[in-house]
Amino acid sequence: MTTVTLPLEEERLLRRLKSGDESSFASLVDRYSASLLRVALVYVRDRAVAEEVVQETWLGVIRGIDRFEGRSSLKTWIFRILANKAKTRGERERRTMPFSALNGAGPTEPAVDPERFLDADHPTWPGHWASPPASWEGIPEDRLLAGETLGRIQDAIADLPAAQAHVITLRDVEGWSAEDVCALLGVSEGNQRVLLHRARSKVRRALEDYFEDT
Repeated sequence: MTTVTLPLEEERLLRRLKSGDESSFASLVDRYSASLLRVALVYVRDRAVAEEVVQETWLGVIRGIDRFEGRSSLKTWIFRILANKAKTRGERERRTMPFSALNGAGPTEPAVDPERFLDADHPTWPGHWASPPASWEGIPEDRLLAGETLGRIQDAIADLPAAQAHVITLRDVEGWSAEDVCALLGVSEGNQRVLLHRARSKVRRALEDYFEDT
């Protein structure tokens, strides 16, 4: 089993954690707790349950840190603990799927509703946009960043299939790299890209509908 070469700063942090340094652990909690909670909410809709999952994750980190062998980054290892615990809790709510299902991009589905394109036998523009994505250039920035708009984005992500919700949350909400997402979820780069594209298309469509109605 190969190991990952950890950055020097992370190696030092790991040594302090293994020695029981409380301030280092507190720093780790401050750094990742908010992100852990957002990812937990992909599996479970109830915030109180998600917070319990985060607490269970930190207990798992404390109990397992001595056995951490650097086969992934420390961040990936922590989020993998969360994913395993959240998956178990999420299954009780029927909100998740087996991790093995993430190895494929899911059932074949178009990323964009086919009705938004002209028919293949259109005399002038076959297969071109009939209803292209709306431009948001005229929408004030404060409206795009308003709490209601951000809430609509969160709702749209919550409505996605589990695999797509995982990927868009990690990539676009948490800012993870494609490589880190693939390492955590155990998916190929190609599947990660397809899942992200589908998720982004659906969230954008939900926002288009929201702006048209308001």
